[in-house]
Amino acid sequence: MQASVRGAEPLRNWGIDCLRGLAILLVVLNHLGLGFRLPLKKSVLMDYLPTRALNALSFNGYEAVFIFFVISGFLIAAKVLSQHSNLQTLDWRTFYLRRASRILPLLLALLAVLALLHGVGFADYRIQAPGQSLGGALFSALGLHLNWYEGQTTWLPASWDVLWSLSIEEVFYIGFPVVCLLLPRKLLLAGLVLLALSLPLTKAALQGNEIWSEKAYLPGMAAIAIGVLTAFTAQHWPHLTGRTARLLLALGGVSLVATLVWGQFLEASLHEGYMLVLTLGAAAMVLACHHLFRNALAPRGLGWLAHMGQLSYEIYLSHMFVVLSTVALFRHFYAPNLRWDFMVYIPCIALCVWLGAALQRWLTLPCERYLRCAKPAGAVPQSIEQRPICERP
Repeated sequence: MQASVRGAEPLRNWGIDCLRGLAILLVVLNHLGLGFRLPLKKSVLMDYLPTRALNALSFNGYEAVFIFFVISGFLIAAKVLSQHSNLQTLDWRTFYLRRASRILPLLLALLAVLALLHGVGFADYRIQAPGQSLGGALFSALGLHLNWYEGQTTWLPASWDVLWSLSIEEVFYIGFPVVCLLLPRKLLLAGLVLLALSLPLTKAALQGNEIWSEKAYLPGMAAIAIGVLTAFTAQHWPHLTGRTARLLLALGGVSLVATLVWGQFLEASLHEGYMLVLTLGAAAMVLACHHLFRNALAPRGLGWLAHMGQLSYEIYLSHMFVVLSTVALFRHFYAPNLRWDFMVYIPCIALCVWLGAALQRWLTLPCERYLRCAKPAGAVPQSIEQRPICERP
């Protein structure tokens, strides 16, 4: 769910951006379409579309997060490999600075707004479940264990709950440089493979706690590991033929459609193994897109989806403000009639994109540039090649 600082970097990969855009779109649709909000299954669409299609639109937010995990692992590992050729020479100071400058500004702003809304007493933002408190939620969010906090108590309000995936992602990336620097390449790859293949096993072992089974660290980290391995594959296989890339794209697309549309049937036969089908399918699509659509603009008709992918982090952290407001307004004026609730979906998604774009323009990008370009006192002048992107002519 991250985007790079723009400016002197080459054109983005529109295929990967579209895949991220699809994932964030599924997250927003999921949070809109829950039964206690604005379910599509109670709208007039139920008379025209099959139930399976409406379910695919409404209930794949969790799966979409795992697609994000795969893409995140690929993009970050590919970035490091392009700079250092191997992960054992990773510059851990630069790595941590990049992660902090990307994640912290928006996270801190979000937590400040959520704390204010809790203090004012807005119902959708008030933390009031037994065993929970504002201090506990803030500490768990900043300490990157909000997923564990929810597993020990219960779900937090929706705008807080989205932070569970960030806890998994950032704990992985805190340990990532250490593991890369300590382990030789072969041992590192073996560990990543074992972690990736553990996804079905770790999910199956956590079935006793509904929240924790969804939000535990190891399954999410397994998906990120699959993304990292995909980056290694791209480095080792730099000249993939167009035919092979298109075959990977087709196979990955079939895997994603199968898990997103017929997931319940796959889960019945493969149990938690269906998540491995999903993540490996996402990895195949990412690898194919990496070769097919590098440094190219999105074709007409897909630019909006690629744009959503570029804003995925900002949309992910902020979209619940728009979703909750949309639900409250619709139910105030039209409840209990939900036959036409689908009419607000497109305006709601458009507002989510607008808010994400505003946050990127006025908060995340300026903070990212400032933090990455800040120089300590007495710093030695650098050559053009050594300077951060924002300082290059």
